[in-house]
Amino acid sequence: MIVDLEKTSSADISKKLVQLRNEVGSMTLGRVMTLVVVSSREHVDESLRVASEATRLHPSRIIAVVDEPDAGDDDLNAQIRLGGDAGASEIIVLGLRGELAEHGAAAITPLLLPDSPVVAWWPMQADENIGETQIGRMAQRRITDVSLSDDPRGEILRRAMYYTAGDTDMAWARTTRWRGLLAGALDLPPYEPVQRIVVKGASDSASTDLLGGWLSVELGCPVQRELTEPGLGLVAVELHRESGVISLLRDGEQAILRQPDQPDRQMALPRPDAVASLTEELRRLDRDEIYRDALVRGLPKIVADDEHDE
Repeated sequence: MIVDLEKTSSADISKKLVQLRNEVGSMTLGRVMTLVVVSSREHVDESLRVASEATRLHPSRIIAVVDEPDAGDDDLNAQIRLGGDAGASEIIVLGLRGELAEHGAAAITPLLLPDSPVVAWWPMQADENIGETQIGRMAQRRITDVSLSDDPRGEILRRAMYYTAGDTDMAWARTTRWRGLLAGALDLPPYEPVQRIVVKGASDSASTDLLGGWLSVELGCPVQRELTEPGLGLVAVELHRESGVISLLRDGEQAILRQPDQPDRQMALPRPDAVASLTEELRRLDRDEIYRDALVRGLPKIVADDEHDE
């Protein structure tokens, strides 16, 4: 069910939600959070598709905020989606026109689920300091995606500069499987310290930098970042120990894990899409201290190919 409300208010939207729930039997019970999606009019439908898919495991109230400061009249247009048009969640799209675009938090606040966490997601390039934006201040978790930037590696460094507790990025979610495989490999004998680390990935892959930052913090040794051609994402990791090298190499959607005195392990290791990355980030609603350490403490310790060339 889709209902459009023109030149409306937050109070009228709330009343309409109650009426529609009574008519179609939709319940707010069991919804674990409010997910605020900061989008443009051009990308809102795709953003809501991703959000709906990602919240199937985390039923939510999704509020999409579309700022249109140059639209003319100062008014609020809304759309409510329930049932099959919203997946496991319920969706409210807020079109803030004119000067109302400067007051998004005031329009959102009455629509937040009571006593539930607020997560904000920017499926587009976000402000540098998202923790100080109106929506950022009301959220316990703030999710960005530096891959949408023209310079993802530079953008992740800016995220480190302006980090606020609760920030995270979908580039971090794309390292989850890699981190699990590497940690599992180090849990096997021989239990030797890692002396040197090499991470290889595309020149536009912030995930490669974050993985290197995590390894640097966790293993306390130097990390060399090797650049490959753009668009390939994470390509390889080498953990050098006295007994030999543990390597995880990805080619397309397949990967090989090699360890001294062990048979090679082949496995699927596809690059997560937007739905998988957002789903991963929504698994936790508290602060991710491991991400913070990789971002703030780990990134400065990485030596990259381009630094050697200077």
